[in-house]
Amino acid sequence: MNHFEIKTRAKNTSARTAILRTAHGEVQTPVFMPVGTRGTVKGILPAMLLECECQMILANTYHLLLRPGVETIKNLGGLHNLTAWHGPMLTDSGGYQVFSLAELNRIGDDGVEFASHIDGKKIYLDAKTATESQNILGADIIMCFDECTPWPCERAAVAKAVERTVKWAAVCKKTHGRTEQHLFGIVQGATDFDLRSSCAGELVKLDFPGYAIGGLSVGEGHENMICTVEHTAPLLPDDRPRYLMGVGMPADIIAAVRCGIDMFDCVLPTRNGRNAFAFTAAGPMRLRNSIYTDDAGPVEQNCDCHCCRNFSRAAVRHFFNVGEMLGPILLSIHNIRYFQRLTQKIRRHIETGDFDEWSAQAIIAARKLYGEEDKNKQRAEN
Repeated sequence: MNHFEIKTRAKNTSARTAILRTAHGEVQTPVFMPVGTRGTVKGILPAMLLECECQMILANTYHLLLRPGVETIKNLGGLHNLTAWHGPMLTDSGGYQVFSLAELNRIGDDGVEFASHIDGKKIYLDAKTATESQNILGADIIMCFDECTPWPCERAAVAKAVERTVKWAAVCKKTHGRTEQHLFGIVQGATDFDLRSSCAGELVKLDFPGYAIGGLSVGEGHENMICTVEHTAPLLPDDRPRYLMGVGMPADIIAAVRCGIDMFDCVLPTRNGRNAFAFTAAGPMRLRNSIYTDDAGPVEQNCDCHCCRNFSRAAVRHFFNVGEMLGPILLSIHNIRYFQRLTQKIRRHIETGDFDEWSAQAIIAARKLYGEEDKNKQRAEN
């Protein structure tokens, strides 16, 4: 059976809905994945994720290699058992840490030597090790080892990263040993269209069951990001899932879906939730503000999450101000549900045939509401 089945195509855009089939269940796309870097979405029980109607979550190979270690996870029955999340999962390869922990690593053509951010211990990670580790972890979708460059970056450095990414992808494909896991290639190339085209072309030759666009949401801004996605997505096979890594602002998600992207992940819902920041249809809400001291209303009207059904803005503000862990938990739940509702709304508009008109207006509205956050957003660890 085909692991990716397109169900509906939107008029006048490249947006589509589809079913992504995995060993742990089907995923309706477009889909947003909460990030559980170290094997847990911070402060959120798996039952809470299910209540938010999450379909799939993400974990990070680099961090799990450090603690508790892949052999420990293997002895515990795999990543699904460790996390008690028995739905679809994706693991990043650790390649992003080549970028985010640049001051702690030394990059070579064969791999990367890290100084552990925990104790300084030297760790070597290459394409073979990253793939074997992900095979042991047992996620449903695993990622090729790649090199993400900062923005801006000299073209020669971006070209070298593309060369390594393609070379490493071939090693990952050769090493990959579990047919029930889908291995995705990652297209790099910063905002250089020629390098993106070259990288995509070489990866397509390797015939992966899915493809990701990496190296964005690193400071290039909305317009550069979407122009790059608009250029890159059509270079990837139409019958395979397309995953835009680390992107989570509402306007970015909607615009990327217009370009034909099917999958997203980002730490924004939980990271911002832990900092008293709520995403709402009316714009950002900062619950530490004194304006909410006696506010008996829910964080967001018409939201069906556990937080909004049971707690007032005043209560959430109080929990934050006295240091109770319930505050970050409640806003993380609300934000996770916000992003699930957003992707559900996207799927609904594609299916009803008015996505083109709705999305054009929704992008403008979201950029007005979240303009400052859009300028300053950055991809970070969960």
